[in-house]
Amino acid sequence: MKRIPLVERGVAASRLVMGCMSLGGGWNRNPISADDVFAAERAVEAALAIGITMFDHADIYTLGKAEETFGRVLAGRPGLREQIVVQSKCGIRLAEGSLPGRFDFSREHILASIDGSLRRLGTPYLDVLLLHRPDALMEPDEIAEAFAAAKAAGKVRHFGVSNMDVGQMRFLQRALPDALVVNQLELSLARLDWLDQGVHVNQKVGAGVHFGEGLLEHCQTEAIQIQAWGPLAQGRFSGRPVDDQPESVRATAALVERMAGEKAVSREAIVLGWLMRHPAGIQPVLGTIDPGRLAACAGAEALAAAMTRDEWYTLFVSARGERLP
Repeated sequence: MKRIPLVERGVAASRLVMGCMSLGGGWNRNPISADDVFAAERAVEAALAIGITMFDHADIYTLGKAEETFGRVLAGRPGLREQIVVQSKCGIRLAEGSLPGRFDFSREHILASIDGSLRRLGTPYLDVLLLHRPDALMEPDEIAEAFAAAKAAGKVRHFGVSNMDVGQMRFLQRALPDALVVNQLELSLARLDWLDQGVHVNQKVGAGVHFGEGLLEHCQTEAIQIQAWGPLAQGRFSGRPVDDQPESVRATAALVERMAGEKAVSREAIVLGWLMRHPAGIQPVLGTIDPGRLAACAGAEALAAAMTRDEWYTLFVSARGERLP
């Protein structure tokens, strides 16, 4: 399976990534508490215990507190920084005063965001920086200037994107000397348009699918790591009550539970293993910081390797709620 090429330090990114969106005590201006730091420490320990070496951030997560809290964990564990891969994102600007929420890929904002992330994390560099959401006003040459300045200063080693389609990546890549290494997208058993886009080719029903034509194939062809945010679908198939959900969700949750029992693995392993079984080598970004749920994800990679084609399609068709064309 593909790995993000972090050859400078010899650190290989793990197949699973711990998403740090929930660190820091909530999306508010409350100060970070000792309990918040303790919760982060427990989450990081649980992630490391199952082999996770990559941690995903964004400058806006809990209004910056997620990065700051993680930075405190790093400060309390000398040497950990060089054993892990740290990724963050920039480009979303939240509403402030009379200004609405907006996107900003300007050189000034990218460089300021990088400096803010490094300060909060307490690290001199990011292994990977992603542009978080497409900016309608993006200018590839200006972005390239920001990336070049950040790399020359030793502040960022690799660059990628999040939630971009093929055209946007090609438009951006033409100005960049280095290849984009990541595209982070919402993919899960509950979000299937990334698969429907392909299986509906030459089908009238496909007219309503707008995931991004050729996106998976482009990323695989160009060796761009596909990361999946929301891969556990907020627990819909791994224990969250689903009585109020559509029949397809209820049936798939029951199917996942049955398969987990038959294979003596967790439901999380089934859900993630299904995603990781895809030949694109998808790298799930786990949204949970609960140590128990993180531990439950431990068997996902082995499950993916053992999952048969019939098992994969059985889960896919169940989650679709209708037969394939």
